Amino acid sequence: MVYSGNIYLIGPMGAGKTTVGRRLAESRGMQFADSDQEVEARSGVDIAFIFEKEGEAGFRRRERLAIAELTQRNNLVLATGGGAVLDPDSRRLLAARGFVVYLHASIDQQVARTDRADTRPLLQSGNRRETLERLLGIRDPLYREIADLVLHTDGRNARALAREIEDHLAAGPDAG
Repeated sequence: MVYSGNIYLIGPMGAGKTTVGRRLAESRGMQFADSDQEVEARSGVDIAFIFEKEGEAGFRRRERLAIAELTQRNNLVLATGGGAVLDPDSRRLLAARGFVVYLHASIDQQVARTDRADTRPLLQSGNRRETLERLLGIRDPLYREIADLVLHTDGRNARALAREIEDHLAAGPDAG
């Protein structure tokens, strides 16, 4: 049986969740959403402003609410923010309401892909590589805890990653 439920992409900054998600949604005829963009749309300000005014805790609260609503939709590919898995409720909802794909990116790839990203609040101070290593150390076990499929993204483009997800789902979401 071909999988027809929601697909949730998790993983660190720079893994390609939004790019892969858009391509996957288009090829499957599904809607696409990005939880970070949803938080910005709902609040009317960018994430950096939310972090400045409310701190990370305020942002995570907003993110949890967005994910709770988004995971109730049907026919959706959702790219989550890198830290969405920090919230136990978000992890539970993602795992229970769809097929979760962990796009794993090495620290080198994350550094390269976030090099010009001045809109990422968690990378605004300190050594970027050390910050990314610390975040991945905390988050990797949480990504793996809820992932139905883990794909390594280094050196791979969005088209190839989306095709691998498609192939996996065509074989059935429980296929090895």
